[in-house]
Amino acid sequence: MRRGFKHIVTFVRNFLFSWLNKEFLIFLFFLALSGAFWLFNALNDTYEHEIKIPVQVTGVPRNVVITSGEVDTLKVMVRDKGFAIASYLYGNHLSPVGLGFSAYGNSNIGKGVIASSELMRLIYPHLFSSSKILSVKPDRYTFYFNYGESKRVPVRFGGKATTGRSYYLVDTRCVPKMVTIYANRHLLDSIKYVSTSDIVISDISDTVLHRVSLKHIPGVKMVPSSVVVGFYPDILTEESIEVPVTAINMPEGKVLRTFPARVQVKFVVGASMFRTLSADQFRVVVDYNELQAHPSDKCTLHLQRYPQAVRRIRLSMSRIDYLIEQQ
Repeated sequence: MRRGFKHIVTFVRNFLFSWLNKEFLIFLFFLALSGAFWLFNALNDTYEHEIKIPVQVTGVPRNVVITSGEVDTLKVMVRDKGFAIASYLYGNHLSPVGLGFSAYGNSNIGKGVIASSELMRLIYPHLFSSSKILSVKPDRYTFYFNYGESKRVPVRFGGKATTGRSYYLVDTRCVPKMVTIYANRHLLDSIKYVSTSDIVISDISDTVLHRVSLKHIPGVKMVPSSVVVGFYPDILTEESIEVPVTAINMPEGKVLRTFPARVQVKFVVGASMFRTLSADQFRVVVDYNELQAHPSDKCTLHLQRYPQAVRRIRLSMSRIDYLIEQQ
């Protein structure tokens, strides 16, 4: 085995240092050397590039709740040599910029505002001395806070959910159903509910659970900041129920009899929902005033009431025979 290994090493060495391959290795060496010179020259040029710098509100008192994000990011356009730009982009040079709560927080309005010029002053110590800041986005940084005021509000699904063919959505539930919001008194009084972000889910044919973030409201902190939304579909089925025909607007002393006395109401409904339906949830009527206004040997049936859960509802017949009797 050792002999075979020595043979392989000898073969590789002879191959690499043969006359032809010596020239190829020299070519690779100078190619790498020229590439290194090119990279050095490129990094020595001056560039303008947007970098992201984290900012953090510091020194927050115990009785204060920051209702905007405690950690955020500024987009800073910087001009410097390529070496510095590469360090910002790929190194760990940038530490969070601290914004002192006591210096910028205004307790009268429940927020702190730092202008662009002040942000630049705070950012410069975190950069190389050769770097120049050209712009900061946003042009001012705002954080909101309060002194613990909060309330519980319901969560509503704010997106769009559609089912697959032959299905319909029985229910959409958010868990938890209520979240705690922190904000100033004016905002707390105006907010009646919070919504989820605008997600779109289609072709639902089975129970689906999605974790969805809550829609951001400036100056409001939500706990928790996301909920689990459950979508519960049911398969549609065509069913029917026999319902009695009722006469309305009948004068005293007269009775209307119909033939047949009961008609079938056909509809489409979820399979699980059908078990909860009964005939008294439907109402099929004949209007005596209509018969007087438009005399005919047949009366017209009207579906006056039906449950909201049913769809594509229709009567098995729209006109039937009738007889008016004098009591």
